[in-house]
Amino acid sequence: MKTAESHSHAVLSGEDLLKQLNWRYATKKFDPARKIDDATYAVLESALRLSASSYGLQPWKFVVVTDPAVKKELSVAAYSQPQPADCSHLVVICRQAVLDEAYLDHYVQYTAEQRSLPEDKKAAFKGMMAGFINGTPAADKDVWAAKQCYIALGFLLSAAALQGVDACPMEGFDKAAFDRILHLPDKGCHSVVLCPLGYRSGEDHYGDLPKVRFPASETIIRI
Repeated sequence: MKTAESHSHAVLSGEDLLKQLNWRYATKKFDPARKIDDATYAVLESALRLSASSYGLQPWKFVVVTDPAVKKELSVAAYSQPQPADCSHLVVICRQAVLDEAYLDHYVQYTAEQRSLPEDKKAAFKGMMAGFINGTPAADKDVWAAKQCYIALGFLLSAAALQGVDACPMEGFDKAAFDRILHLPDKGCHSVVLCPLGYRSGEDHYGDLPKVRFPASETIIRI
């Protein structure tokens, strides 16, 4: 049986955590010569996969672009912003195009295999989510899935900061163009938000600016 003590395994001090979160910023200019090494990127990709999602349904796909020619084309489709072209890894966070009973069955079956669920527990687990999947209009599920993508984005931004990797969340891009360039409908998904990853350029003066956040007295409500 797990004890309360076994659940407590902090490996990073609060001071170090806040130091890295204060260090990060939305990088405007990456150093195109610096690349993320394979081991570091593997950690970030694993952190992305560990993102929380409603029901645990993971209604997303993560398209990782490192091909320089493709990144350059995508940069143009991001209104010629330089980050997609100059970053090391461009992560395009996408929502699943279809969330239907077949998708739910796949998730339930995979969960049952991972957790050794008996058939009765498996049926109950599916029933908990079936009403939402089958009873929610497709357009509403698209919005819901897109919101889940932002949870994944938050995980990735935090993980990158803790690994000393720069990142820039981006909504300013032509989603239709990204979908077309990356053939996303054929892959069963649609682009939602971007997260270029890499290392800041010494010429990016935004990295030297003080971080601006409203004080806790304005943003935290204690009851």
